Amino acid sequence: MYRFLLSRQWVILTLIGLVLIPTMIELGFWQFHRHQHRVAQNTLIAENLEAKPVPVTELTSPGHTVPRADYWRQVTATGTYDTSHEVVVRRRTSADDRVGFHVLTPLILADGRAVLINRGWIPAAADQRAFPSVPPAPKGTVTVTGRLKADETTKASGIKDLAGLPPRQVMLISSAQQAKALGRTVLGGYLEQSAPEPAGSSPELIPDPDHDSIGAHMAYAVQWWLFTAAVPVGWVILVRREKRDREAAAAQDAPEPAPATV
Repeated sequence: MYRFLLSRQWVILTLIGLVLIPTMIELGFWQFHRHQHRVAQNTLIAENLEAKPVPVTELTSPGHTVPRADYWRQVTATGTYDTSHEVVVRRRTSADDRVGFHVLTPLILADGRAVLINRGWIPAAADQRAFPSVPPAPKGTVTVTGRLKADETTKASGIKDLAGLPPRQVMLISSAQQAKALGRTVLGGYLEQSAPEPAGSSPELIPDPDHDSIGAHMAYAVQWWLFTAAVPVGWVILVRREKRDREAAAAQDAPEPAPATV
């Protein structure tokens, strides 16, 4: 009755189903793990943004790699800006997705060490190779509050560190690179300024990272698992339909019984 399952067509169909089932289960778990990662990251961001600000020197030091647990921690730094070594970071977008620069200015601390301050976003100049018009940093001693971030790398950001850039323009924010340019010790990582608000609202301060949305990863995971369940169900339905069609065809082809003789 089910010998048709040994046909080439049905063997191929069955093998495809057997391959799809574990593949879709794995894709479901992949999306589920992405959901878990997003939830954990949102929790970390919220907790670190709500934590009381601490001096930057409590969380980082020269050559220090900022761990993920300290990303977005609110820190403070007091010193004077060194605008002579100010640079801009290329290909950065504003909150409304306009392309421009981030302004990176060293803040010299009382002990002579420096910490990099990302003062915010400014629009690009008409000539991409020209140094843009940067709003001046405050003079004198200032206290900056910001979110602690790790040094940027190509691997983590996907941004290539291009050579041959115009003077005072960089692709990545790197304390090691800026230490060479400054000729002084620089704390690892950098601050993403959140206060005080700059005069004239420029540079535009970078908004807090999104920590409310969780995306559709969980929905995608459930969707993949439903697809997984649909494969064997669909296979059974097709088998039963094939069996029914073959039985109907066999009944039509069966010879009619001879008429009874008296």
